[in-house]
Amino acid sequence: MKTTAARGSLAWLLLLWTLTRAALSLCVLKVIVFPGPDVTSDVSVIYRGWYDVLRTGTFPLEDVTWQYPPAAALAILSPGLLPFLEYATAFFVLACLADLVTLCLLGYAGRRPGRSPRGAWVWAVGVPLLGPTVYARYDVMVTAVAVAALLAAGRHPRTAGALAGFGALVKVWPALLLLAVRRRGAWVCAVGTGVGVAVLFAVLMPGAFAFLSFQRDRGTEVESLGALVFHVARHHGWDGEVLLNYGSVEFLGPYVSWVSTGALFLSGAALAWLVLWRMMAVRFEARTVADAAFVAVLMFTTTSRVISPQYMVWLVGLGAVCLCFRGSRMGVPVGLVLVASLVTVLEFPVWFAHVVASDALGIALLVLRNGLLVGAALLAARVLWCATVPRRRSVPRVPGPSRAAEARVSS
Repeated sequence: MKTTAARGSLAWLLLLWTLTRAALSLCVLKVIVFPGPDVTSDVSVIYRGWYDVLRTGTFPLEDVTWQYPPAAALAILSPGLLPFLEYATAFFVLACLADLVTLCLLGYAGRRPGRSPRGAWVWAVGVPLLGPTVYARYDVMVTAVAVAALLAAGRHPRTAGALAGFGALVKVWPALLLLAVRRRGAWVCAVGTGVGVAVLFAVLMPGAFAFLSFQRDRGTEVESLGALVFHVARHHGWDGEVLLNYGSVEFLGPYVSWVSTGALFLSGAALAWLVLWRMMAVRFEARTVADAAFVAVLMFTTTSRVISPQYMVWLVGLGAVCLCFRGSRMGVPVGLVLVASLVTVLEFPVWFAHVVASDALGIALLVLRNGLLVGAALLAARVLWCATVPRRRSVPRVPGPSRAAEARVSS
């Protein structure tokens, strides 16, 4: 009976994945016109331009929009594996394949003892909530690597470390996956893999680390938490402007540097809290590595001066891993992330013009989405702390003789 129910659940899961991914594929192939600006231009124009440069054996040294670690070149070059397809089409196919691999990893993990199929369902439902942007960025590929690393952490810590180290050389944030890993072998493999890949790119391709200086003059991206200050300020005489800057739409003008510094301060505070948690935590369970990674990435995403829509796929993937564990208490924070994903596709691309214009609808969407992320971050951090840090117990007072008794003795 259980086997029959499991097979039925798997059939529904695969049906949901197939239908929703077919819809996403039709959108990025422009068979279905998705409302809002064209999200595929990043692939057909920017990624394709980088592809042509990377094929020559060097990084885009003159392009300040290249802001990624050196191993990101592998994602940009990957459509070359399908030479019979046009570049953009090949990229979309590989993004869909990474999506399918992630689903398979989560589905397989959910069938093991003490695990739950909820994680696979979170992934199947969460990805299409973000719309076609998921397949038009390489973040889904990075997320597949991160999910594999977290799922391997329990039984294969060295493999997990190697995957995390490689992922960090693709888009930095997978380095946070190691926050709660206590096996020395995982850290050694992570550092060894990261250093090895970095040295390989530095030797073989000039400009591997030029990206480090390409974000010096960034503003505050219009979808970030700090941007709400300027969305409101525009209605009260603030004379800054909204421009395409460093590959994203940002606020530029008076006091922007102050808000950007404030975002860095909040990220620093998040880091300090994570360090404190790591020092205080004593109860580590099988799910703690995934929970800590989810909390860390959620905190840094929320406090960043750039919250691009594709960042949400990181949180969906990590949240899905958390719910693969039957005893996970991250259900509510993950649910908030899913709702935030739905709001995200409304603010970009559907009603992005309202966000850029800072009108009532645009501000309301950002307040709702960013408010959901803040709430999820605070709640997830509390869940992680309560699950791993023991409460201080008050020292019981030893009752002494009462004053009345002392008076009787003295008399």
